[in-house]
Amino acid sequence: MSQQVMKGLPIFDLAIIFIYLVGMILVGVYFSRKNKNSEAFTKASGLIPGWAIGLSIYATFLSSNTFLGVPGKAFGGNWNAFVFSISMPLAAWVASKYFVPFYRSTGEISAYTHLEKRFGAWARVYAVICFLLTQLARMGSIFFGIALSLQALTGYSMQMIMIVMGVCIIFYTVLGGIEAVIWTEVVQAVVKTLGALLILYLIISNMPGGVTKIVEIGKTADKFSLGSFKLDFAGSSFWVVLLYGFFINLNNFGMDQNYIQRYHTASSGKAASKSIWLCVWLYIPASLLFFVIGSCLFAYYEVNPDLVQSIKHQVAIERLPPGASATEILKLQNSLLPSDYGDKIMPHFMVTKIPAGLVGLIVSAILSAAMSTISSGMNASATVFSVDIYKRYFKPNVTEKQNLSMLHIATVGFGLLGMIAGIAMIGVKSILDVWWELSGIFAAGMLGLFLLGIVSKQTKNHEAIMATIIGIVVIIWMTFSSLLPAEYEAFRNPLHKNMIIVVGTLTIFLVGIFLTKIKKQN
Repeated sequence: MSQQVMKGLPIFDLAIIFIYLVGMILVGVYFSRKNKNSEAFTKASGLIPGWAIGLSIYATFLSSNTFLGVPGKAFGGNWNAFVFSISMPLAAWVASKYFVPFYRSTGEISAYTHLEKRFGAWARVYAVICFLLTQLARMGSIFFGIALSLQALTGYSMQMIMIVMGVCIIFYTVLGGIEAVIWTEVVQAVVKTLGALLILYLIISNMPGGVTKIVEIGKTADKFSLGSFKLDFAGSSFWVVLLYGFFINLNNFGMDQNYIQRYHTASSGKAASKSIWLCVWLYIPASLLFFVIGSCLFAYYEVNPDLVQSIKHQVAIERLPPGASATEILKLQNSLLPSDYGDKIMPHFMVTKIPAGLVGLIVSAILSAAMSTISSGMNASATVFSVDIYKRYFKPNVTEKQNLSMLHIATVGFGLLGMIAGIAMIGVKSILDVWWELSGIFAAGMLGLFLLGIVSKQTKNHEAIMATIIGIVVIIWMTFSSLLPAEYEAFRNPLHKNMIIVVGTLTIFLVGIFLTKIKKQN
């Protein structure tokens, strides 16, 4: 928004946001009394009810990437990305049938200890590095998303917003451990779902012609399409997103420390499985709600085209180097498509159309969407770092007190790194695209190795190493081959970039099984 449109938030709204932030910190203080050891910090001593874990997994899933990125995607394109949510029940079925009993029976708090037992130390280190990179990409994209919307609402710089928020999250996560993370997420799950419903109500009530007009505009512009059903893997077809979603969700439920840790906080295996299904049945309608919001915003801005100009102007200024002439800005501004400024639409609507008092509530909802994912990312990263790196390589005979201090230091460290990653992302086109691409690249190798370890009991260290190396080469080629010069065009990756996790995972898994078969025959 240009400086003229931008207005600071009224005192009343700022007060609501302040109360919300202080409330989250107080939760951390409350649970800090129980956090006398590392078991309580990482597992909450296994005392948390299944419904609370389910709500907290749902809250981690429903990050600010969903809150801002999904309406932005639906505004700029269609409902193609919703196919990701449709793939969840299939992944949840696999996870509750195989992964939960597996983790509960090993009793290991880290998702990666098993890989060392199966294939040796290299496998564990590799998975840990992939996991930590995924977490930094996730935390960075979320810090960035929050700063994007709050900058539009408050006029403060994106860097400053990230720092203030980061400090609050670090504070309650360090104090309260996983228990504070889970209970703050239960509150956050409710706050952000109500926030989304409120935004939807406000768009429809501001729209001349109401729902009928929204549906009519949406149909004309083909906004409700789930993508092409042709078996095409080069574009973002229905099948590409379905496969991507299935593999990423398998990775979330089966390999992501954020979720594995929750299975241990449940009182029984059954409660842990139930929590996965609760998350799925909450997340599918909730994500649909955000696609509906995006389509409603598209219709609203179609009817009010003059409002889009200030947003396009803002995006043009951000993309051009400082000191660009007015002519250059105008030229770029007129060439921008809805997909170029989709992420800016929801914050703009909030600033211009939402009455005072409600903005504070909605900002709290967006904050809670971000904080839940970042806090669990920090706790999980610190747990993995302490178990898989610190205890394993630096201090095997660590005392309880040293371990708890290490967990606290690591939580702060990962929080700061996440903030730095967010600041580095300023100026990106679509938050959701960046997050999907990075997570697909880092997760592909982990998931393939994990499935190989669980499914193929005969595969040993050598076959796993060879399969992983081949898999990494394939992932690197698929990621970077688009940079090859024109004369080598034949060697570029012909598939859509969301297929990286699918092909990468299957390469490691199938090559591993193939090498095992050959070895048996010899």
